[in-house]
Amino acid sequence: MRVLLVEDEAGLADAVAAALTLDGFAVDVARDGVDGAHRALEHPYAAVVLDIMLPGLSGYDVVRRIRAAGVWTPVLMLTAKDGEYDIADALDLGADDYLIKPFAHVVLVARLRALIRRGVPARPAQLRAGDLVVDPATRSVRLRGEPVRLTSREFAVLEYLARHADRVVSKHELLTGVWDEHFDGDPNIVEVYVGYLRRKLGDRSGPRRIETVRGAGYRLRGDAP
Repeated sequence: MRVLLVEDEAGLADAVAAALTLDGFAVDVARDGVDGAHRALEHPYAAVVLDIMLPGLSGYDVVRRIRAAGVWTPVLMLTAKDGEYDIADALDLGADDYLIKPFAHVVLVARLRALIRRGVPARPAQLRAGDLVVDPATRSVRLRGEPVRLTSREFAVLEYLARHADRVVSKHELLTGVWDEHFDGDPNIVEVYVGYLRRKLGDRSGPRRIETVRGAGYRLRGDAP
């Protein structure tokens, strides 16, 4: 089985590659994020072992780039950071597992074999509403084929509406589904974010794809123009 190791620390990269080779893996090594992303996009690896802190492109950027290109090779992230938000970011971007340095080689091999046994996951479904495409995996939005830049909260609101296209979603449902069930701020924040989305999706200059249903909530039209 051929795996890709993306690690800029030469000593660690050589040691991990040698140990994996002894365990029966064929190992390609990339020393920076740019080369790592290129190799991951061009070759069908069984898995990618990817450091987060890399020159050129960070491990986060590598994952983002290959997932956006539709490459779903299992990715095991290596990080010297132990903050929960760093790990969460990696998993949210599409990584499948992680190890915190320093790690035992036997654990690395066990995690790799587990990922490979699972195989390449199917591409997550894209959510479509007419000419609007919402991709939860890459957290990207395209309108008539063109990318739309959204903040993380704007994306979360739009994704929720897209998952319930053609159904009226109440303000309370959006608050609990996107913010928090115990949210105690101004509930009008929903209206604010719907307004942001309408502006970015061009709803102010033509037929609205996000409709206001008076007294009930909002509805994303599944046949959006």
